Amino acid sequence: MRAILSPVVCPLVRPLDPVGSDITARDVRQQHPPMLIEAASILAVGGAGALLAGTRPNSSVFGPVVRDGLRGPFLYLTLDDGPNPEWTERILETLHSRSVPATFFMIGQLVRRFPAVARAVVEAAQEIGNHTHDHPNLVRQAPSDVRRQIDDAHRAIVDETGHTPKMFRPPYGRQTPLVRLALRRWGYVVVGWRVSARDFERPGADVIRRRIRDQLRPGAILLLHDGDPRNLSGDRGQTASALPGIIQDAQAAGYAFRPLSELLERSVGVPPQPPSGNANSGP
Repeated sequence: MRAILSPVVCPLVRPLDPVGSDITARDVRQQHPPMLIEAASILAVGGAGALLAGTRPNSSVFGPVVRDGLRGPFLYLTLDDGPNPEWTERILETLHSRSVPATFFMIGQLVRRFPAVARAVVEAAQEIGNHTHDHPNLVRQAPSDVRRQIDDAHRAIVDETGHTPKMFRPPYGRQTPLVRLALRRWGYVVVGWRVSARDFERPGADVIRRRIRDQLRPGAILLLHDGDPRNLSGDRGQTASALPGIIQDAQAAGYAFRPLSELLERSVGVPPQPPSGNANSGP
């Protein structure tokens, strides 16, 4: 029986023929031998539906995704899509004033455009992760483009900040075996999230604060945004305004914010990032 993988269901390769044609298992084998065993195993166990499920946000079908921390009164704050010269700076001020650690998953092209802001994050003893070069949906990218997105962002962060990132978050939380293969070069750990305020919808600072408060749970990784990859002047003022209240609510509920690298060191053996500023890891 000839296995047929639709380009929609199997985003491992670019279609060999015009859009709408089928990709066969033989095509996958010829173009990307390392992925064949992984994809075939998934298909054998769960069929095409399982392969499609692997591309959903935060799915661990194609490999481990860290979504939760230690079971205890700890939270891990992350921010995506910066750096932004206005909102990242404002958020850094809030974090510094409250001695709260965070991890900023940065866009490579924005690091190149705003290198001083990226360096300010490192100098504030906050952590940086790779969030690709210009925030595409990696599920729809060709193999060379997937590698370029990860490699270019990695080099931008290293060149402009002197910091070597160890954490990667795929845009929209979506990945494929191609992504996992590209990440092996740098030894990245994939980080997802457990709690999202969907602050990119700009529903208002009070709503963003409430959405986080209502979802708090021990060990949760929180997702907010300090930039907008589609609009350099994108307004993240609501997030910046909501952050002091989010921190206040969490601490009032008995939670302490911890560095994400501390979690990774304990769970998957990734060494912690060396501090370069004065922020500490507790409330």
